[in-house]
Amino acid sequence: MKKTEPIIAVHGGAGTPNKNELNKEKESAYLNDLQTALLKGYEILQSGGIAEDAVVEAVKVLEDSPLFNAGRGSVFNSEGQHEMDACFASGENRKTGAIAGITRVRNPIVLARLVAEKTPHVFLSGPGAQKFAEISGVELMPDEWFFSTHRFQQWQDARKLEEIWLDHGEKKFGTVGAVARDKLGRLAAATSTGGMTNKRFGRVGDTPIFGTGTFADNKLCAISCTGHGEYFIRYVVAHQVASAMQYGRLNLQEAAWNVLNGILLEDGGEGGLIAIGPQGDPVLAFNCAGMFRAWVDTQNNFHASIF
Repeated sequence: MKKTEPIIAVHGGAGTPNKNELNKEKESAYLNDLQTALLKGYEILQSGGIAEDAVVEAVKVLEDSPLFNAGRGSVFNSEGQHEMDACFASGENRKTGAIAGITRVRNPIVLARLVAEKTPHVFLSGPGAQKFAEISGVELMPDEWFFSTHRFQQWQDARKLEEIWLDHGEKKFGTVGAVARDKLGRLAAATSTGGMTNKRFGRVGDTPIFGTGTFADNKLCAISCTGHGEYFIRYVVAHQVASAMQYGRLNLQEAAWNVLNGILLEDGGEGGLIAIGPQGDPVLAFNCAGMFRAWVDTQNNFHASIF
C-alpha cells in the first residue's frame, strides 16, 4: 500500500439546538470532549497504529462522556432502560460487526468489534447480543453508571407528551462516530448510539446497519452517519454515497452533499455524516442546523465546530 497522511474525524450528533440555547460553558464542554476523542485517535495513527484501533478508541471517549447519546450518556427507552446499538466497519474486505438492543455495556463499540473479529456473524441483537457481551469479557457497568438527571428529565417530559424524541426536545440527533485513514491508507468507521428517548418495541435505527449508518471500503470511503435513522435506513445513505462515487464518478464531497441535500432532504430526512476517502481531507456534511464535529486535515490542522 502507498503511504498516506493519517487523518481522522469524529462527530457527536447532528441537528444542534438553536445557538442561543447553547451557552458558552456547555459549548466548551462539548468541544472539549470531541477534541479529546479526536486526539486519542490521532495519536494512534501518528504512532503507526491502524485505522481500526483509532476509530474504536475515539468512539470510546465519546461513549464515556455523559454529554452524548451513546454509552454512558444514552437516553432512556419507554421501559426506563438504556438500549444501545453500535457498528464497527473495517475497509479491509468490509469486515463488519454490529450489535443492537444491548444494556450495561460500558463501550458498545468494543462489543461490535468483537462481533467482527470473534464470530462468523455481522449483526447480533437483543438477548443473544447481551449473552455474547456477558461471555466476551467486555466491561459491564451497573445501571447507575448510565443514569443522569438530565436524561431522566428528558424521558419524563417525553412520557408526559406520549412522544418519542430524537435524543431530546432540542432537535439533536445524539449518535457518535469516527472515521479514520491510517498511514497505509486503510480506512475504518465506528458509530454508536443510545437511540431515541422513550423508544418502544425494540426500535433500531440506522447506526448498526452496515451501508446505512456506517460503511467502510478501502477503495471508496469510510462513513459514519447521524440523523433521523428511519430516513437514513430508507435511503441507505452511507451506501448511496459510496455508490455515487463508484458508479456516478463523483468525489466524496459531491457524493455526500448530493445524497444529504437531494433524496434525503426532499423526503424530510435531517442529519449529517463524516467521511474519509483514500486521499484528501475528511468530509463533514449535514443538512440541518449543525453537527457536533472535530477533525484533523492533511496539513495536521485541528478543527472543532458545532454550527
